[in-house]
Amino acid sequence: MKMKGAKAVHYDSGPNMTPLVDVVMVILIFLMLAGQFGTTQFLLSKQSIKQKGGGGDYKRDPNKPVETPLEIRVDNSRDGVGFIAQGTGIKPTGDAATLQAELIGKREAFNNAGTPTDQIQVVLYPGRNVKYKYLISIYQAALQAKYEKIAFATSH
Repeated sequence: MKMKGAKAVHYDSGPNMTPLVDVVMVILIFLMLAGQFGTTQFLLSKQSIKQKGGGGDYKRDPNKPVETPLEIRVDNSRDGVGFIAQGTGIKPTGDAATLQAELIGKREAFNNAGTPTDQIQVVLYPGRNVKYKYLISIYQAALQAKYEKIAFATSH
């Protein structure tokens, strides 16, 4: 005997929304954990602004110091054993002690011109395949020359 009543109560429930709700909740939880609430600043950088952008409405704060970059390019020597460090106003050298003396002279020149040491930023530009031990010796030479801000940049 067939029962017709059990099959007559069929209704179309539509697509299954459970996976969609699960994915949306995971994204919402990730954004809540990754974000910060109540901040008014977005993507701040400690780098100074070097050029004026297209807006033209930006005015530099006169109370903030302007950082003066001192760029040092580091390359492998011709024989591949040492390094060659050179920069603006710095003679090419392959010795950390000579570089330190050059950096001290450059710092004193900046200071005599009225630029304090805390406004000078030394930026090291390592060349391709420069060994880390050479970069460390150059970094230590800059520290011993009493520079406070030393940064590394991408290779040139």
